[in-house]
Amino acid sequence: MNSTEFKIHNSSKIYGTSVIGKDTVIMENVILGYPEHRILMEILKQNIEIENFDFPGCTIGSDSIIRAGSTIFSNVKTGKNFKTGHNVMIRENTEIGNNVLIGTNVIIDGHVRIGNNVSIQGNVYIPTNVIIEDNVFIGPCAVLANDKYPIRKKYELKGPFLRKGASIGANATLLPDVEIGEGAMVAGGALVTKKCACLETCNWSACQNTRTPTRFNEIK
Repeated sequence: MNSTEFKIHNSSKIYGTSVIGKDTVIMENVILGYPEHRILMEILKQNIEIENFDFPGCTIGSDSIIRAGSTIFSNVKTGKNFKTGHNVMIRENTEIGNNVLIGTNVIIDGHVRIGNNVSIQGNVYIPTNVIIEDNVFIGPCAVLANDKYPIRKKYELKGPFLRKGASIGANATLLPDVEIGEGAMVAGGALVTKKCACLETCNWSACQNTRTPTRFNEIK
């Protein structure tokens, strides 16, 4: 790792075989490559320091900025021009494309795929097994869910699928296994319980769907 090609604050920690792209800036108290649970249990079992254990770290693309207090786990890969706010947590086995913004206090709980040119605003929660395609916007405080019957019965965890160009309004809640179609819009505060088709608008009250006005169909 050639530290002359990027800037990292001396309070930050890098674990595993992490890779940091050229012209990337890592700010205060950032943790990169933090070991996922399986690896951490093995480290504890062997009673050795994390720094002395060989495991895959994370990969951060070039021209990126990781702001203070953020934690990015092992087996996370981001593209170029990746930006975070403060105190972001991105857990293991997450793939993120180019030109992605992850806002302050966002939690991405692992096993997530995010495309290119995606903007995820502050305080969003994204559980495991979510797919977010290119050019998606997720407004602040939106919540995605992946468990239909918490602690009640067995259920294969399935998060929402956000198709290309979808827009999710602030404080919206997307229930497990719903699909938000290409170019669809979810209104702020909406509770989405069923599929929102391509170019539809999902309104506030329990997903009353209407056709999106044509003036909103073009994705900038």
